[in-house]
Amino acid sequence: MSAPTQYQKLSFYGKAIICFLLLFYVCLIALIALITPSRIAQFMYDLAVEIRRLPYGYFIFMATIVLTSFPPFIGHSTLMNLCGFTYGMQGFIPAAISIVLGSALVFVLLRSLFGDRLRKWTATNEKWGVLEAVIRARGLPLIILIRISPFPPWVYSNSLFASIESVSLTQFAFATLFVLPRVMVYVFVGSRIARLSDGEQRSHMDTTTKFINASLIVASILISVIASSAVYYFVQKEIKLLHSSRSTTDGLAAEAREDAEEAIPLLVYS
Repeated sequence: MSAPTQYQKLSFYGKAIICFLLLFYVCLIALIALITPSRIAQFMYDLAVEIRRLPYGYFIFMATIVLTSFPPFIGHSTLMNLCGFTYGMQGFIPAAISIVLGSALVFVLLRSLFGDRLRKWTATNEKWGVLEAVIRARGLPLIILIRISPFPPWVYSNSLFASIESVSLTQFAFATLFVLPRVMVYVFVGSRIARLSDGEQRSHMDTTTKFINASLIVASILISVIASSAVYYFVQKEIKLLHSSRSTTDGLAAEAREDAEEAIPLLVYS
């Protein structure tokens, strides 16, 4: 189905939202062109310097990252970039601590306060239900794989695992540690963008240095996208595999438990 056809099928409010978003982005692009990207970058760098001078600047980022771990907030990836933009590679430390702490808080609070509601909601979503069945069947290796996957998004991934009783807090926290390499990439990209944003630093760079910095940014983003796409492919493969034989889900789960007792790897791709 083409985009124009899908647009025509939308309600009045749906069309209004689409038009508003298009107008917003057009105005945003026009504003950036008017102010110029270099001035915006310099403003952001100067702001980062001011935050870096604050005695408790780290805690501002950490509190914000923890907050955006709760649904429906967004901005997880952007905040990782900003940690690197403001503190360089040292920004990885507060980013890593707040990622693990924030996700653990979400897991504990959602499970203890809204566990029943979460289970009722996931029971009405077929795709979410299939994903839960896959996790129960495959165990910890797949929990790790889903944690480093771009799907579900970060905040909803936290909610997903909180709604699955078979996933313990220890498993969840351990799987979250595997997200830290991706966090490091975000922080690294932010630190490189900061160097190119400051006019003074940029004026002391020769063409080769600027090219290397830009290349490192692009390469890091590409590596992150390729890795995320690969992980997403494997997760989707597992979902389709189990979805095609949902009648055997209980058997798969039983086999997975037996494999765990025998210390045999649970996650095997055909």
